[in-house]
Amino acid sequence: MQNKKYLIVLVGATAVGKTKLSIELAQYYNSEIISADSRQFYKELSIGTAKISKLEMQGIKHHFIDSHSIKDYFSIGDFEKQANKIIEEIFKTNQFAIVAGGSGMFIKALLEGIDEMPKADLGLRAELNQKLEDFGLEWFKSQLEVLDNETFKSIELNNVQRVFRAVEVSIQTGKPYSSFLNKEKTTKDYSIIKIGLERPRPELYERINNRVDEMIEAGLIEEVKSLREFKNLNGLQTMGYKEVFDYFENKYTFNEMVEKIKQNSRKYAKRQTTWFKNQDEFNWFHPDSLTEIISFIENSSRI
Repeated sequence: MQNKKYLIVLVGATAVGKTKLSIELAQYYNSEIISADSRQFYKELSIGTAKISKLEMQGIKHHFIDSHSIKDYFSIGDFEKQANKIIEEIFKTNQFAIVAGGSGMFIKALLEGIDEMPKADLGLRAELNQKLEDFGLEWFKSQLEVLDNETFKSIELNNVQRVFRAVEVSIQTGKPYSSFLNKEKTTKDYSIIKIGLERPRPELYERINNRVDEMIEAGLIEEVKSLREFKNLNGLQTMGYKEVFDYFENKYTFNEMVEKIKQNSRKYAKRQTTWFKNQDEFNWFHPDSLTEIISFIENSSRI
């Protein structure tokens, strides 16, 4: 059906190859790309997020790249609302729109909707802030694993603000944070084609390790140094940045810091893939299988 609209959703682990494939598909379908990488929104973060450059975009319009400042609070709910408006605009002139990213909760919110989050209980927040000061992030990770295992498996566990908020909402409401992303699905006037990208683990881990080396060579240390005044903000409490700040504080040697970034990135990649696989709705391909993926999209859009 020529007038039917299709949202192509590309997911997969960090460094798997989502960016390259999304551009190839956008060129093929003459469409635009909505990024669902929760750190590439921030214009101040580039090297540590492996952000795509203008040259690499090859003229394809990308949304949610450099769209916000790290000083802005940008929630999953904000993303869902704004991304849905952009999708509507794309569909005015295109049959296909493309979403690409590895932030599971952002993808889930976009596809399934999100309930209104409760306003913070200031007493509870003060109590949890004291817990953070006394026991650190590890306490929150252990709480989140018990309170909301789905969120525990899907988010970057070094992201202090997101882990804190998930624990806070779970305690305050007595319901898992992820349950607010499970509201009754709204009927969409377009179809969703879900594609997961994966590589053999040794291949993926080699790409991750090489990417970290490239980040260091590209000036990651200098980038993090320039962001010292924002150290405690959400976007910087994440892999690739937190480890460098720890290095500045002599918690690691330089080589230990580099290995820690690689290790944390590999762990995150494993959790990402596991979480998306558990969704049971994605069709999985190697990122280099462009012809096979286009054939799958064409067959799916004829149904």
